[in-house]
Amino acid sequence: MNRFPKAARRAAPLRLSLLLAAVAALALVGCGDKKKDKAATQTAAKVNKEEITVHQINFVLQQQRGLRPEQAEAASRQILERLIDQELAVQKAGELKIDRDPRVVQQIEGAKREIIARAYLERVGEGASKPTADEVQKYYDSRPALFKERRVYSIQELAIEAAPDQIQVLRDKLAAAKSLEDFVAQLKAGDFKFTGNQAVRAAEHLPLASLDAFAKMRDGQATFTPTPTGAQVVFLAGSRMQPVTLEQSKPAIEQFLLNERRREMAASDIKGMRAAAKIEYVGKFAEPSAAAPAAAASVAPAAVAPSPAPEPQAAPAPATAASGLDASSISKGMGFK
Repeated sequence: MNRFPKAARRAAPLRLSLLLAAVAALALVGCGDKKKDKAATQTAAKVNKEEITVHQINFVLQQQRGLRPEQAEAASRQILERLIDQELAVQKAGELKIDRDPRVVQQIEGAKREIIARAYLERVGEGASKPTADEVQKYYDSRPALFKERRVYSIQELAIEAAPDQIQVLRDKLAAAKSLEDFVAQLKAGDFKFTGNQAVRAAEHLPLASLDAFAKMRDGQATFTPTPTGAQVVFLAGSRMQPVTLEQSKPAIEQFLLNERRREMAASDIKGMRAAAKIEYVGKFAEPSAAAPAAAASVAPAAVAPSPAPEPQAAPAPATAASGLDASSISKGMGFK
């Protein structure tokens, strides 16, 4: 004989269902806590009520070029401290309503436009094709001073203050000087103010536009260039050959040509959009420029007018290129004191 009432037997399955539901709910809560704990690990620090996340640190870390893996941990902590200082400043600025200042709002909008425009042009450039082996070879052959005839230059520079009517005098003094030391002595005798500097630079560290001129110079020669404040004299104290092969320079050449192709694609895209758009100049800008009206079309914000592709570096310079010539091979007694 069953000792439980009929009503109690009916309630038993219901109680069992409730118990199972409760266990399941607890399990879900436990999973939720685990997810919450996992998400919490993304928080690197709390500044008052605001959080600084690992994602923010990693974003800044990605902008650090040349950072070695073993330096990442220390760099992350330094970045976190800077982000904490930044967050404190942002919070205080919010209290003072600085974020509503018209100048600040304008800067924020300008930065936003710059970022969005640059992102668009980068996307346009993604369609650029990789340079072919023939294109890489052609560029390598066209730049002997940068690659197969690459030199490391030991140079001495003088920045001289002079009036326009003294430029020819300086040029004549340099032409008559037997050495740079002799030229420096003449500058001192003429009460010219000047500063001097000496450095060792590989070909890829010189401006690409002036590299061919440097390549034609012989050791001991000097160049004279007028400047807005006077003149600059560059003396080639010494140099040594340190060529790089096509295989060594191939990655740098490929990247340079790819960047150049992307820049051209972005410029062409902007040109097409300008042609299709209705652009109306207003006020004083509606009047033709007295300088060069056609040039106005080429003036644009930095994000809209892509910057020129960086100059290709022949190859990672060997350690000897960084150290340069021995001190004894650099001319002495320039008298810069």
